[in-house]
Amino acid sequence: MSGTTSTATGRPTEHAPTASPEAPAASARSARPGTVAPYPRRAVRRLPYLLLNAVVRSAAIVALLLLWETAPRLGLVDRTFLPPFSEVARAWWGLLADGQLADNARASLVRSFSGFGLAVAVAVPLGLLIGWYRPVADLLGPLLEVFRNTAALALLPVFVLLLGIGETSKISIVVYACTWPILLNTISAVRSVDPTLLKLARSMDLSAPRLFQKVILPASVPVMFTGIRLAGAVSILVLVAAEMIGAKAGLGYLVNASQYNFAIPQMYAGIITISAVGVAFNQLLVTVERRLSSWRPPTDG
Repeated sequence: MSGTTSTATGRPTEHAPTASPEAPAASARSARPGTVAPYPRRAVRRLPYLLLNAVVRSAAIVALLLLWETAPRLGLVDRTFLPPFSEVARAWWGLLADGQLADNARASLVRSFSGFGLAVAVAVPLGLLIGWYRPVADLLGPLLEVFRNTAALALLPVFVLLLGIGETSKISIVVYACTWPILLNTISAVRSVDPTLLKLARSMDLSAPRLFQKVILPASVPVMFTGIRLAGAVSILVLVAAEMIGAKAGLGYLVNASQYNFAIPQMYAGIITISAVGVAFNQLLVTVERRLSSWRPPTDG
């Protein structure tokens, strides 16, 4: 504020404006080189990069959809068997509106997640046991080699004969198919733990449970999750094949029934939904893996 006082001669004297004590500090901070820009400004600066990255990542998918839309219209393929993408999109929306898509997707997700969860619960502890204890590996090794080379779909008739065509056989085939990627990668993860880490841990007189908790499990997470992500993809693919045989609900049933009734746009709509579910499931597993591996230093690139 500015003010006036009277001098001895009676003339008013005007004072200079008083500077706020925070002003020099604020101006010094704003003028100081190397300071971090405020978050909105940094977000604006990163916006072109984010947009370019999004365009690059989606370019191939957009090109595929454009080819899918134009090829049937130009007569390059028979639109009876490959309708334009716009017709498939309308069919997908129609299935969603009348509830068919939601009901079939719910049935498939319940079966897939149930089988996948059971496979993780069985294969991870068993893989840790086989990978760490050599006698257990010698005992179960030949049996594992027999079953790991037997395709899950080749055993589907056996599961149907033994367990019927209900939910039990479908969940069981998913459990069987998902077990092997998780089990084999978990065994490999345990056996590939850095020996130097094990020597250091043993020199600290860690007990066996603490050794597993502090060394083996954290070091095994990246390789273990490679198998878990493979199992996530297998759980969708094997289930769709199983639902095409003797199922009354599910995305595999939807695709098979649409093909049988020659509802080709609905068939492609079901296939697109299966792909979307697989991508979303994989991204969920990637997020969980990053959360569990947050202790690791980031890699370049």
